[in-house]
Amino acid sequence: MRKFFTTLSLICSLFAITSICQRPLKNVFAGHFRIGAALNEKQFTGRDKRGAGIVTTNFNTISPENVLKWEAIQPVEGKFDFSKADEYVAFGEKHKMFIVGHTLVWHNQTPKWVFEGPDGKQASKELLTKRLRDHIFKVVGRYKGKIGAWDVVNEAMNDDGSYRESEWFKILGKEYLALAFRFAHEADPPADLYYNDYSLEMAEKRRGTIEMVRWLLDQKAPIGGVGSQSHHRMEWPAIEDQEKTLTDLATLGLKIAITELDIDVLPNPSDYRGAEVSVNFERRPELDPFKKSFPAERQSALAKRYQDLFRVFVKHSKLIDRVTFWCVTDGDSWLNGWPVRGRTNHPLLWDRAGKPKPAFGAVVETAAGN
Repeated sequence: MRKFFTTLSLICSLFAITSICQRPLKNVFAGHFRIGAALNEKQFTGRDKRGAGIVTTNFNTISPENVLKWEAIQPVEGKFDFSKADEYVAFGEKHKMFIVGHTLVWHNQTPKWVFEGPDGKQASKELLTKRLRDHIFKVVGRYKGKIGAWDVVNEAMNDDGSYRESEWFKILGKEYLALAFRFAHEADPPADLYYNDYSLEMAEKRRGTIEMVRWLLDQKAPIGGVGSQSHHRMEWPAIEDQEKTLTDLATLGLKIAITELDIDVLPNPSDYRGAEVSVNFERRPELDPFKKSFPAERQSALAKRYQDLFRVFVKHSKLIDRVTFWCVTDGDSWLNGWPVRGRTNHPLLWDRAGKPKPAFGAVVETAAGN
């Protein structure tokens, strides 16, 4: 009997979606915050016409998955490749979207040469500072007046609230954060400059991040906002922790963005709750239960989970500048390959065929307070 009512509920949701999907997300949330997605190369070049159509219909802000990261822009010292980044920015301009740049400084996807001196040993502080300035001035300067916000520094904190001992930190100390924001501001003064990180719903990481941002403000670094990635699971974080994250970040007096939203529906292979891309676990059949289909009861549970999250976002919409999903359809999601490679995940509002899921309808309903 329970299965019958779950299936009936899903059928009713699908009928509702028939009309609800005619309401673009950017229109539904116009009175609350910008709504966006992270795009892959096929979407902003138009090779994925279905994905591009979903984006242009529903979103008014975009982020790039990879084309603005250091290894894509400057893989070899002094040799810049802006071909794909230019196409990404052109797509946003053509469709009159708010364009986000992601990301200038990160411990991942940064070539080894950045941290090496001419002798192959660790670069000096002076050399790394020069490379940081040159890269930021070249990239941010190229898109001055076009890219409205930058994730200047990405994932500089550990889960316990301490500083990540990245190559940036080992050579420059925490001063690299202030330098990055100053250089980005000098290159494009009007741009919104964000610090971006995952798992800020964890109390210790949130505490450490807030302390770090306060230090930046004390240093007069021109930071304008904090991005909470919000890579969530079905059972984590608690809704109360999501709400407290927003209210705690609001004490900084800066803009807040939900920058990389998705919900992992697959079994967690460990107790790990972060989003460090280098984490990897062995693939096992029991960790990939929805390879052939995503059951009706799980569709309903995902819809409820998204609805609960968006109720918090709408409640605190005065604090939030934008909410961005990380990728467009289930088939695009990075969660198909992380933290276990080769799985079939279902974390977003559109399925692999580009059809809106019950979660789409649940999100739309929250805008009206239903």
